[in-house]
Parts: sequence; structure tokens; C-alpha cells
Amino acid sequence: MEWPLIGVAVLFAITYAWQVLGEPVGAPFRLSQAIVLACWAVFAVDYVTRLILTADRRRWFFRNLLSLLVVVLPILRPLRLVRLLTLFTVFQRAAGTALRGRVVVFAAASTVLLVFVASLAVLDAERHAPGADITTFGAALWWACVTVTTVGYGDLSPVTFEGRCIAVAMMVCGIALLGTITATIASWLVERVAAREEAAEAATQSQVRDLSHQIVQLQELISELLPKDDQGSPDPTRAR
Repeated sequence: MEWPLIGVAVLFAITYAWQVLGEPVGAPFRLSQAIVLACWAVFAVDYVTRLILTADRRRWFFRNLLSLLVVVLPILRPLRLVRLLTLFTVFQRAAGTALRGRVVVFAAASTVLLVFVASLAVLDAERHAPGADITTFGAALWWACVTVTTVGYGDLSPVTFEGRCIAVAMMVCGIALLGTITATIASWLVERVAAREEAAEAATQSQVRDLSHQIVQLQELISELLPKDDQGSPDPTRAR
């Protein structure tokens, strides 16, 4: 069901953007509502079906809370598009640098989608509210970027309950994003330092081995040059 669900997520994102930016009325509005409802039904049926088919339903429920949120909260449905990245074999490796690359790609893709969808959602909630500052998509996009990066200029702020809920979610996601990026960079730096230390230690061990070999050769050369008496011991007089 991955590809069908990704297609539904794309359809929902396009329809939701059309609803917010185009503000259709009459028959076009009813069509958009029908598409949104159909998308919700597909996600709901998929979730319920997987829950029924699983052997350990309790464990599956707690391990798939995001799938439940996708059904409950429409704003999260376009984030299903991030699953596209897992369908490419280039992202299937799960060790070392490849894992960090996957983390960065997932974080970047999720952030872009989240900013876009949050801009639409906050515009939909705010533009007709009394005293609202966020009344255009440009202002909504600027507010979403400022909020997700936890900068918080304060020039724009939501006044409705829905808008403030979206703001809280954006701030939490922004903190998680910064934590992910910081951890990834720290992991990369630690690995680079460890690699350099290993290289330096290997070089030192190689030099020690070379010196040991040279010492052995010098000892053999000295043993050959020193004269020996009949008992096989060096002659101290000749040595002096």
C-alpha cells in the first residue's frame, strides 16, 4: 500500500493547497471537500486494516502512533510523502555515513513539507480572524520559517486557537530539528577525530615496529663484528 498511500498524500496536499490558496466556492468547493474526505477514508481504512491484521495489536498501536495522527490530523497527511525516500535503494544502507545521510535527508524533507503545510494551515485559520496579521500566503510562509527555526522575531503571530496550536507544533518540530542536526554534526566530528587518532596510532605502531627491526639488525651486526674466544664469548681485550 505504500505507493497508493503516497499517491493519496500527493492528492490531498494538492487539494488542500487549492482550498486554501484558491478559495473555491460552489461546485469546486464541494469537489475539493469530497476529495479531502476520500483521502481521509483511505488513510482510515489502511490504519484499521493493519490494526486488525497485526498479531500484537497493543504493541502495534503504540509503535504506529504517527499513523494514527495522520488519520486524526489532516495537516500531517502530506508528511506521508517522506516515505518516498525509503523506496529508493540508495537509502537502504543503514550504517555509518549512510545512516547519517538518511537522517539529514529525512529531516530536510520533513521540514520542507512541514513548513509548506503549516503555512497553508495557519493561513486557513488566521486570514479571516479579527486582528490577524497572517492574511497572505507570503506572510504565512515567513511565519512558518521563523517559527520552525525557533528564531521568533515576533513581527507576526497567530491570534486564533487553531493557529496557536499549529505554532506550538512548529516550535516542537523546530527544537527536534535542531537537536537532530546537532547530534548528526557531533557524530560526524567524533568519527573524524577518532579516524585521525586511529591513523596516528597506526603510524606510531608502524614506526615502533621499524625501530624494533632496526635494533635487531644492529644487534646482529654488532654480534658479527665482535671477536669471540673459543668458548663463544666475546674477547674483552679485543673489544677494547
